[in-house]
Amino acid sequence: MAVSSQAARPITGRFVLVTTVAFFAVVISVNMVMMRLAITTLPGTEVDSAYSASLAYQREIDAARQQNERDWRVRAHIDRRPDGSAAIALEARDHAGAPLTGLSFLARLERPIDHRADRAIEITEAEGGSYSGRAEGVAAGQWDLVIEGDADGGRMFLSKNRIQLN
Repeated sequence: MAVSSQAARPITGRFVLVTTVAFFAVVISVNMVMMRLAITTLPGTEVDSAYSASLAYQREIDAARQQNERDWRVRAHIDRRPDGSAAIALEARDHAGAPLTGLSFLARLERPIDHRADRAIEITEAEGGSYSGRAEGVAAGQWDLVIEGDADGGRMFLSKNRIQLN
């Protein structure tokens, strides 16, 4: 029967120091990588100052009340094409059903969780209350379609709807 004549290696202070330093180096390295990934993928804050947003809240309430009193009907239809572009068509009518002309519409496709992917859509008036626009580089998935209508130097219409583009 063969017996190993090698003696077990003793644990020295140097060995403990090296393994402790190596352990913490690995932990710190992993933490640094995770922090870097978290910081670079953070989409940011919704508002920069909650206080400023709260001051503007009353103006938003008044604008919504005025919009309801105007009783405008704005219908939107958006299609995403296979090349990644999206076409939007708007039809704007007043409370009596007459076409709304001369308005300046702006549309935005906003990602619900990452505003870095937002796309602005320039809207042009076609005829008789019809407006259209196009955006490039629109990925499939959930979006918020935000439509703003301006006239007389102020916002007259605001709509925000969650949509699914395929």
